[in-house]
Amino acid sequence: MSIIEKAANKLRKSANASTKQSSANEIVPSKESKAPLSHGDMPAKITTIDQTLSPPATETNQVNQIFIDLDKLNKLGIVTPDQGKTQVAEQFRVIKRPLLTKAFADPKTIKNGNLIMVASSLAGEGKSFCSVNLAMSIASELDHRVLLIDADVARPSIPRILGFEPKKGLLDILLNKELDISDVMLQTGVDKLTLVSAGEERHAHATELLAGHRMGLLLDELSQRYHDRVVIFDSPPLLQTSEARVLAARMGQIVLVVEAEQTSQQAVKEALKQIESCTSINLIYNKARAFSGRENYGYGYGYNYS
Repeated sequence: MSIIEKAANKLRKSANASTKQSSANEIVPSKESKAPLSHGDMPAKITTIDQTLSPPATETNQVNQIFIDLDKLNKLGIVTPDQGKTQVAEQFRVIKRPLLTKAFADPKTIKNGNLIMVASSLAGEGKSFCSVNLAMSIASELDHRVLLIDADVARPSIPRILGFEPKKGLLDILLNKELDISDVMLQTGVDKLTLVSAGEERHAHATELLAGHRMGLLLDELSQRYHDRVVIFDSPPLLQTSEARVLAARMGQIVLVVEAEQTSQQAVKEALKQIESCTSINLIYNKARAFSGRENYGYGYGYNYS
């Protein structure tokens, strides 16, 4: 055998040895491999990670959602989708129209027009009921969305009306710089309606939080970030808390709910003094008795306090 033949045989043996070694250390096929592994071919340990999988769900990336019993709300007299032309639905169609006109008017005419505060002089006049109805009515609009914020941080009513447990909300955002408004928005199952609750805990310095710099930044974001969204704040009573006055100074529009035959003229005058910094104040005359004997809602258009 010549030297050349011996060299060729040596190269062939070396190549065969490399092939056997590669076979012994066979790599698990990737997901692009055409031949999938059978159950018997599965390796004892897989160390690769499929980067296409979604990250583990965390509290901040989960979709926050609550269940609203629309049939129950309908029985309580609250506007619901596909309800048809009921008396309450028609009244809130009338109430919302001028508010929507101003909400999307020229910012030079009205600043923060899409930020609407619903307030009352005293507790029990129906402001939360009107807030929910107004939000539900606006949610039926084709071109607009609505965010309902429970700003009655001392005595929140919206969870009780809509039937859900208090969750992280407005106060939590103001206390925790790591939280964003999107982290506490609650999907409701009603198209175009989202909620933000008052928060899980009450706070002794709620007024200072609402008057603080972080609240101002939040309101600027809500006013400018969502061009098609109306933001409704269900505020505390004006004459019983100080938080409502702080909010009023930053709102584009205010709706003052007045209970028929109950709220005194003096109380209304005092409440109007508390919110005189706002240039667009509107009145809802709530629980008025119509000729049929049923409760009704009156509305004072374009009332400007001076």
